[in-house]
Amino acid sequence: MELETLDILLVDDDPVYVNSARHHLSKYPSKKFNLIWKDNGDAAIQELKSNPNIKLVLIDYYLPDKDGLEIVKEIANAKISIPIIFLTTHKNFKLAVEAMKLNVEDYLIKEETVDTMLPRAIVTVLERFKIKKQLENAEKEKIISEGKANAIKELIVTISHEFNNPLAAIKISTDILAKQNLSPESKKILEELVENLKKIENEISILKNLDISD
Repeated sequence: MELETLDILLVDDDPVYVNSARHHLSKYPSKKFNLIWKDNGDAAIQELKSNPNIKLVLIDYYLPDKDGLEIVKEIANAKISIPIIFLTTHKNFKLAVEAMKLNVEDYLIKEETVDTMLPRAIVTVLERFKIKKQLENAEKEKIISEGKANAIKELIVTISHEFNNPLAAIKISTDILAKQNLSPESKKILEELVENLKKIENEISILKNLDISD
């Protein structure tokens, strides 16, 4: 079976690390990675805007034109929804917290991304991001569904109100006519009218009591 190919964007100005990352990704057995390398933030943003196939972004904090946090903010401002893994050369708890505040999915120390750690981190983040998006979409669908249900309920109330007043007037008229000395033919017509009024009232009652919740 042919392995799935994942386009990964690496934003880093260190060609040595780029080669190392490419090597580790190529050795991963269950996925095939296509590593796209950009050495500055502007080129990375342009690549993201022009290439919809990119599945994840690896961003180094130290870059020549701007730091990694600035690039993360630019990605968010561009309304690009994509998982991001932050890379840095040393442990920095404050930096990690700042990255997570910007919805970065993971934070890795470059020196520790050896062997299968980098590809495993990428696969894990992609799975987590996929689940998160599914939950967000499910919540949106629920809100839309609830909104539609409320709109239908309001429509039912309006329709019921609009019908009830004329029906009440017609019913009063039929009651008055029933007390009159009518011909057999007129009585038959009146009986049919009364029967149809009852059917309409019953349908409105069913409509008002309709349960449209999930």
